[in-house]
Amino acid sequence: MTELAQKSSGVLENAYITAGVQEASATYEVRSPATGAVVGTAAACGAAEARAAADLAVTAFENWKARTAFERSEVLRRWYELILEDEEALGPLIATEMGKALKEARGEVTYAANFVKFYAEEAIRIYGDTVPAASPDKRIMVTRQPVGPVFAITPWNFPAGMITRKAAPALAAGCSVVLKPAEQTPFTALRLAELWLEAGGEPGTLQVLPAADPREVSETLIEDSRIRKLAFTGSTEVGKLLYAQAAPTMKRISLELGGHAPFVVFADADLDVAVEHAVGSKFRNAGQTCVCANRLIVHEDVAEEFASRFAAAASRLRVGDPLAETTDLGPLVSQAGFDKVNRHVTDALTRGAEAVTGGKPAEVEGGSDLFYTPTVLTGVTEDMLIMNEETFGPVAPIITFKDDSEAVRLANDTPFGLAAYMFTRDVGRAFRVSEALDYGIVGVNDGMPSVPHAPFGGVKESGLGREGGKWGIEEFLDVKYVSLGL
Repeated sequence: MTELAQKSSGVLENAYITAGVQEASATYEVRSPATGAVVGTAAACGAAEARAAADLAVTAFENWKARTAFERSEVLRRWYELILEDEEALGPLIATEMGKALKEARGEVTYAANFVKFYAEEAIRIYGDTVPAASPDKRIMVTRQPVGPVFAITPWNFPAGMITRKAAPALAAGCSVVLKPAEQTPFTALRLAELWLEAGGEPGTLQVLPAADPREVSETLIEDSRIRKLAFTGSTEVGKLLYAQAAPTMKRISLELGGHAPFVVFADADLDVAVEHAVGSKFRNAGQTCVCANRLIVHEDVAEEFASRFAAAASRLRVGDPLAETTDLGPLVSQAGFDKVNRHVTDALTRGAEAVTGGKPAEVEGGSDLFYTPTVLTGVTEDMLIMNEETFGPVAPIITFKDDSEAVRLANDTPFGLAAYMFTRDVGRAFRVSEALDYGIVGVNDGMPSVPHAPFGGVKESGLGREGGKWGIEEFLDVKYVSLGL
């Protein structure tokens, strides 16, 4: 590939950050999805490493929660600064590990750092309340305290952003964190943990346990009653299993799960704006985000024009080496992901859809077989796989509607409820339809609404709880009621 790939290789060999140990008994190789080449060797942690991490997390929690909110804030602030300073290393590392285009990877580093910045500020705003008492000889106080040691599980598609979105509020609240990153992307997580220690974070407050097979680590930590909170981002299928496993120890739990986002374009929409946002939402990270536009629902009066403009914009995107400055789309992260995209497109074409652009794998010189062309499909019907499953790839199916009620029906016709988008210049319609959409996030004339200071999360089978903003830190706080007799 490029010189940048060589610079990113082997960043952390056989390493994990836990109870004073730097090597595990087993290791596994991490490979670049863009080339298939080995990026480095990571520790394959198991039950023993998880138990050691839990022991340290419990001890570290007692020390960390005793620090003042202002002290924790200062450490987080320094962590934020170090992450930004490390962008030129972290960006290529993300691109190498998971195939995200370099310019997007750099943007993710900034996005990840901004969660740390926000929660550095929020750490000193964990307020309590006083409540009027019914008796003159009593006083009622309500305080908020850290929930305890946290087990966080993060995905591969945002190997930096999904970590700080969980770890920053947890650490700001006074919790310790044991993190299991996705097996495809351990090195970004390890680097962030190193920077945490450099920032003055106490040993044991943020531990990283890479694992080739996550089951042993997850089962050990979830069964441990001392771990009081589980925070997970991933598939709905796995989320349900974790939810059940956490029940015996009554852990606090937050789950950010799958999505199947509708992108509704009304006849009165500004099509230039709608196309621009559709491209950004759909093809960011090669379509591998839980909030990307998965179903484009377009009014029949503008569907042909929208499809033409959208396909033209999609065809201009460059697929290639994720470490090249000019690349817009890198590879799919795995063979399973590629096969799903191929299956969805094949099913749609077989059932009568038409590929206005794309619709086939992309050939990249010196690259793997995991690249796929940006694809726009028209003539899509509700019975196609792509309308009923989250694709997680660079494929945009367009289906038409006649009126507002049909648009809402099509948009809500899914068990998922993470993010939805709608484009209209009618303010009344914006309110009516956004209120009718059964989703945790609605972007009105905005295809990329996620920011650190706003709540991120879904309804229905898209999860529980919220990340971001004041809501994100509340997930890591318990409410204590103190009644004082005078």
